[in-house]
Amino acid sequence: MANDPVAILTAIYTRAARGKGDEGGGFIIDSKAAKAKFLSKALIALWAKADAHTPKGDVGPVDFDPVTNSQDPDVASFKVTQEKMEADRATLAVSFTGHRTERKNQADQIIRYDFVREGDKWKIDDIKGAVDGQPWSVRAMLAASLKS
Repeated sequence: MANDPVAILTAIYTRAARGKGDEGGGFIIDSKAAKAKFLSKALIALWAKADAHTPKGDVGPVDFDPVTNSQDPDVASFKVTQEKMEADRATLAVSFTGHRTERKNQADQIIRYDFVREGDKWKIDDIKGAVDGQPWSVRAMLAASLKS
């Protein structure tokens, strides 16, 4: 896999859009190995703290697929846009459409990714989106769960 943010997100969404487009992007967070491949060390550490803080048997603070902003993934097509690119940080937006669902709020179909460079690799440091136009951030959800 090429190691630049555009290529990383293109690979993630190409996989999420395969077939009926209903597999989603949970594969980037479903195991320690997957997190290590895709996420920054800081985000992995925060996630581990949040998981440790979650009562046994409860669902963690991120109880949906952030890649598709849904419980029921549906990706037909996508477009990756580079918004900010610096030597060691980047922000990209992915807008996508589904086969079945038309979202009422346009903001709900755009997911933003903050990337950081760790050594020679780019890693996802936060994933941000909106539900009914209300913004969310994986990092903020994880941090908030530690306060409860």
